[in-house]
Amino acid sequence: MYSYKLLKPDGRPLTLYSRYPIAENIIATSPSNEPVQANPHLRWHPLRGEWVAYASHRQGRTFMPPPEYNPLAPTTKPEFPTELPQGKYDVAVFDNRFPSMAQTAHDPPKCIVETLPANGACEVVVFAQNAQASLSSLELEHLDLLLEVWGDRTRVLGANPQIQYVLPFENKGVEVGVTLHHPHGQIYAYPFTPPVPARMLSMQQEYYEKHRRGLLQDLIQKEIADNQRIIYQDEYAIAFVPVCARYPYEVWIAPKEPVGTFMDLTPEQRWGLAKALKTVTLKYDGLWNRPFPYLMAWFQAPTDGLAHPEAHLHAEFFPPYRTSERLKYLAGTELAAGMFANDALPEEKAKELQAVVVNIEEPISA
Repeated sequence: MYSYKLLKPDGRPLTLYSRYPIAENIIATSPSNEPVQANPHLRWHPLRGEWVAYASHRQGRTFMPPPEYNPLAPTTKPEFPTELPQGKYDVAVFDNRFPSMAQTAHDPPKCIVETLPANGACEVVVFAQNAQASLSSLELEHLDLLLEVWGDRTRVLGANPQIQYVLPFENKGVEVGVTLHHPHGQIYAYPFTPPVPARMLSMQQEYYEKHRRGLLQDLIQKEIADNQRIIYQDEYAIAFVPVCARYPYEVWIAPKEPVGTFMDLTPEQRWGLAKALKTVTLKYDGLWNRPFPYLMAWFQAPTDGLAHPEAHLHAEFFPPYRTSERLKYLAGTELAAGMFANDALPEEKAKELQAVVVNIEEPISA
């Protein structure tokens, strides 16, 4: 992996990543030269026991621009600069212009509940320069690089003592609220471990202390033995519809042997995850022969400097559709009670995905 660091005209850092050497004459660009003035803060929710972020400046963020004003495409006209410069590279990472958290956040307002500055980080990860690309269309080598990039960002962000948890994710499709269609994801780096991964880590720690083995590690072995819901597997990685899926087309991807973070992956594990990632996204797109929306989140160990033998790096996909024409809305029991009601058996949806024939070695024309 090659990388090249630059500074945008507005002061935000930009890092370019590539499978090949990057020319050092690339000039960073930005849609605006004005420094980002975001100052988000946190307020404590006493009934739920969790923090809520407030970032009112995000109301003005870019919303569904026409293709010719795509801020994530490489700049073609100097008078209309975008977030990306011209040049030969594969992946770009930069600070979000409209962050929900910022490492420079300070002086939160006084409230009747506890408040704190939202001292985290929000990065944008542009997966490819081609605006028509998607994870399913990228070459395996490109996906392997992306996994390595997530590891490098975990290392860089996690080195800051303010940061306790690094969460890479992708929102894909208008159905999940995407406002820019260019293939990209985000990384949120939190000053604490957020509620969902904290709950999962608690369950994993309890299991590990009792069995001296990983909870997800053993679940994966049970899924392999059951052999009903597997979407992809090789020696190092696996993708499957979990037996406990909350969403009809939910899929998990993981290395078979537990590693805590992207930084801990062996080259063989990373390559296996790249193949699993391409298989799943190709099957999603092939299911109804159209781009398939989802939220993809990667869960890993906290960056708090402590040992986490219980943690097992993995991705969870949350697709919003329950059939080709019907969305799975989160309503009363999901939002109010926190208990999901799935309208379909995981085994049924796994069979649908298993039936989609894909070729992960064949390049896809975007």
